[in-house]
Amino acid sequence: MVTGGAGFIGYHLSKHLANDGDEVTIIDNLFRGKMDDEFKELIGLENVKYIEADLTKFDSFVKLDDDYDYVYHCAAINGTKYFYEIPEVILRTNILSAINILDWFVESDSKKIVFPSSSEAYAGTMRQFGVPIPTPEDIPLCIEDTNNPRWSYAGSKIAGELLFLNYAKKYQRDMTIVRYHNIYGPRMGYEHVIPEFLNRIYTKTDPFFVYGNTTRSFCYIDDAVRATELVMVNTNCNGEIINVGNDMEEISIADLAKTIFEVLSYNANIEIKSMPEGSVDRRCPNIDKLKKLTGYNPKISLKEGVKLTHNYYYKYFVERGG
Repeated sequence: MVTGGAGFIGYHLSKHLANDGDEVTIIDNLFRGKMDDEFKELIGLENVKYIEADLTKFDSFVKLDDDYDYVYHCAAINGTKYFYEIPEVILRTNILSAINILDWFVESDSKKIVFPSSSEAYAGTMRQFGVPIPTPEDIPLCIEDTNNPRWSYAGSKIAGELLFLNYAKKYQRDMTIVRYHNIYGPRMGYEHVIPEFLNRIYTKTDPFFVYGNTTRSFCYIDDAVRATELVMVNTNCNGEIINVGNDMEEISIADLAKTIFEVLSYNANIEIKSMPEGSVDRRCPNIDKLKKLTGYNPKISLKEGVKLTHNYYYKYFVERGG
């Protein structure tokens, strides 16, 4: 079962599992996910079942079976725009759905559950105290400024991690937390940095504004999905918090723009603006634990991932008029 299977990571994970021949049940209420052609094609497969449900309401769980082999709880509201616009909804939705699925899971005959967390969980620690780069999983977590609505998402993920860890210990159930780091790729929406840059290139924006000279290490969605499945099926990952990302290509946002320019044969003048308050200057995961426990290594380079992402977004921004 994949909750949030109409969203970005949930969709690609569901598609990957279905293509491997697994029986997949997708749960989503389409708050952020889309009933687009790709999702309709996915849920039209014989081995995929779609249930529209709101997991903040425990009654929704009567629609589910209780003996899934693997449960991926990808359902959550994210996106920087929403952090500022509806922080109370983010907190309520992400925390309530985590509580409800755990209450259901511990009473079910399902075998294992994975909770996708985020590098945002330690963003406050990074800004206030500094952390090693690449960053391991065992650093302290903190919220930098409770008055800044940006931290609503990070707070919900920290609460989710605490819930999953303590339910797993209390009820002796198999669970793993994965912390995603800057996952990107087709069908991720339009507010994220790479599709935003692509759209500005398609519209020939010049000068090309970049917010901050921050650095990130981007991980293509196919690598992230592969890592997530490896964590699920490896019993030596049970009870662990594991970073998922790419530790090989940390890059500044200005250089990211230049890389995308190179891939698309585009040129413009880059101008750097100040980042919004609360943004993190640098982020790159230490994925040694992931490699050790699963044998995982990233396969898709940034340039290759940008090409694959461009192939998708060009159809929507240019061929279909946005």
